[in-house]
Amino acid sequence: MIKNFTLVLLLFIAFVSCKEEKHQALETPETAKVEDTFVKDNYTKKEVMITMRDGIKLHTTIYSPKDTSKTYPILMMRTPYSCRPYGENEFKSKIGPNKYLMEEGNIMVYQDVRGRWNSEGVYDNMRAYIPNKSGNETDEASDTYDTIEWLINNVENNNGKVGTYGISYPGFYATYSLLDAHPALKAVSPQACIGDFFFDDFIHNGAFLLSYWRATSVFGYMKDTPTTESWYKFPDIGTEDQHQFFLDHMPLSKLNKFYDSTNVFMEQLKTHVTYDDFWKSRGIIQHLKNIKPATMVVGGQFDAEDLYGPYNTYKSIENNSDNYNTVVFGPWSHGDWARTSERQVIGNIHFGDSISDYFQKEIETKFFNHFLKGEANGETGLPEAHMFNTGTKSWQSFESWPPEHTTKESYFLQPYERLTQRAARNIATSDFISDPKKPVPYTEDIKVVFTPRKFMTDDQRFASRRPDVLTFETEVLEEDVTLAGDILAKLNVSTTGTAADWIVKVIDVFPADTENTEDVQDHLKLSNYHMMVRSEVLRGRFRNSMEKPEPFVPNKKTAVNIKLQDVFHTFKKGHKIQVQVQSTFFPYIDANPQTYVDNIFEAKEEDFKAQTHRVFNDSSIEFTVLK
Repeated sequence: MIKNFTLVLLLFIAFVSCKEEKHQALETPETAKVEDTFVKDNYTKKEVMITMRDGIKLHTTIYSPKDTSKTYPILMMRTPYSCRPYGENEFKSKIGPNKYLMEEGNIMVYQDVRGRWNSEGVYDNMRAYIPNKSGNETDEASDTYDTIEWLINNVENNNGKVGTYGISYPGFYATYSLLDAHPALKAVSPQACIGDFFFDDFIHNGAFLLSYWRATSVFGYMKDTPTTESWYKFPDIGTEDQHQFFLDHMPLSKLNKFYDSTNVFMEQLKTHVTYDDFWKSRGIIQHLKNIKPATMVVGGQFDAEDLYGPYNTYKSIENNSDNYNTVVFGPWSHGDWARTSERQVIGNIHFGDSISDYFQKEIETKFFNHFLKGEANGETGLPEAHMFNTGTKSWQSFESWPPEHTTKESYFLQPYERLTQRAARNIATSDFISDPKKPVPYTEDIKVVFTPRKFMTDDQRFASRRPDVLTFETEVLEEDVTLAGDILAKLNVSTTGTAADWIVKVIDVFPADTENTEDVQDHLKLSNYHMMVRSEVLRGRFRNSMEKPEPFVPNKKTAVNIKLQDVFHTFKKGHKIQVQVQSTFFPYIDANPQTYVDNIFEAKEEDFKAQTHRVFNDSSIEFTVLK
């Protein structure tokens, strides 16, 4: 375990600055050396400044195969995280979406987006799309179009076909390339793509994800000239105990000393606390109509950062376009599918071996090759939806997602910790006291992390043993139950206060005879392991409208519906289905003061009060069950 905080911070900075190359951290020195040599031996590198329609120049790095006996398609990633290393004699150790596409030969292009790193212009976080541009108006769609136009007319040995891809924020730019798409753009793969910042990454259903607080450094500080060196820095929190740090800095106003008004993004978060026009204009989901290029949306079932984006990107395109459109979800955390590790493990759970390599070779490479080098007739041999069942630990293909032959089944939250398919007729409640000054941790681990990942499959026994967490559980299952689609928690609740968060977790309880694997933490066993399958929060003020928040009426029974993102998970015979309900999930999510204030960033210390919450026994959780 790393004890030195400075080393942790340096690793964090390196991770953020080169996020698109994060899979390299898992390479062995021998592997990295071989691949460094391969790129340099087989590709030439050129750096250019491409002029956009308004005169702004964007730094673009082009890797072209040295074998010029044939033509190649162009694969491009636009990124806010830098095209490094800069300099035509400095080479990345890997280029392109995966090693197979790199080794077979493609023209690989990277571009610093407007206002970032070595590009000119002013950066705008999640820049709003302009549907009907006129004159020299620009957005990320026009910048992509202008870049492709230059590339196909100026890069030698290209075959006139372009593909775009990217993970996380670069995935957002890949999605953006679909809008007003250039005719040469034939294949696009948005991966872990941001869809809307009010539901991805920094905010979930109105709740601020405190675990991303330090990441505002990356996006918040502006620069006015091109640079190859970092112009932002991260706050030194001076501890390895993230939980205690944020407890000591409650309310949120205590964090102001770390960022001043020059952090533009932090100021935006603090002033736009509802789903107002500022956030709506930056969403991209609503614009995904009449899409022409082929699309393959990729996501991880255990991605703590971007689940909303990929699911809703795929569904929006599917419902509003007639293009070739597919979706792939595997047992991955954020970006795992681009890594080279053989053993796929999330937290304590091993899901199988060579899963990412299988995706890269048999799915991703086939998709791009078909549309950029092949017949491009849509006969790829790939399924519409290729989904990994995280309970059976196996791939399954469907002709649609959610799949056909599903039904909605409701389980009711009953007293005495029972989860049943029938509710008792008499009215009853399960009560707990929620104290924001003693919040429920989202993990048992004591550490500093940039963006949390491991907790998505963490053992939830520690939480179920707390008095401020309600636990509801089925009897031991007599047959398999497979969930394939979204989950809707239909809570009926009351609180003695005027504000509250509601967190719902769906958990797979393993049998007592489950054997350990080598991946389990020393203090845990898989015997009776409570594996989290899915969780979500709703800031209660937004229960009726994301645009118009409202307080709770103390002690009044109130409906609170929470949509949890899709799962594909089989609860096996001999397991149990468990649901947990709580009101804090700290410091993944900031603590609600439980006293209504218009802006939680302006809450005072005296606003934070313990309150009694009640969950009525006509509350239910609606599963999408595969038959």
